[in-house]
Amino acid sequence: MASPDRATVLIVDDEPPLVELFEQYLKDEYETRTATDGEAALAQVDGDVDVALLDRRIPGMTGDEILEAIRERGYQFPIAMITAVNPGADIVDMPFDDYVTKPVDRAKLTDVVSLLLERKDYDEKSREFFQLATKRAALEASPSFDGENRAEYRAITRRMKELKSSLTESLESLSDGDMKDAYRML
Repeated sequence: MASPDRATVLIVDDEPPLVELFEQYLKDEYETRTATDGEAALAQVDGDVDVALLDRRIPGMTGDEILEAIRERGYQFPIAMITAVNPGADIVDMPFDDYVTKPVDRAKLTDVVSLLLERKDYDEKSREFFQLATKRAALEASPSFDGENRAEYRAITRRMKELKSSLTESLESLSDGDMKDAYRML
């Protein structure tokens, strides 16, 4: 069972020594699950997985197929393709969150996992912010709205301010690394 204070990372590669190496890189900071084939990978997927690292070249069921199966099951945790396959036009429609070409050292792997977890946190906060904004707008549009004095309305507004501040900080943090590179490409 996953520790509530440590993120769970699923590592999938058909080369057991590489799986073990990646697990060694990550085990001090994260709970890890490993698989060397598609069936074993999909058996490891559940609501406790926070990030997955998938190789593309896996005999039997490719990483692309594993990725598709995970998304078809409704899981939206961040996924990075960690692979020796150079990216081509086929990646355009693939629902992954990062693409890293091997070889990958400890620093790069831990940076990728950390960035994906930051993005996940940002996405969850963003979703909560917009849910609250919708609720607040619905309250304000209601004919029975009696102003900003209601405790529920104030609680929504307070939480929205907290989230806005946190989202701004998260976006600035994301912008410091890989996001700046992405912005430069625009």
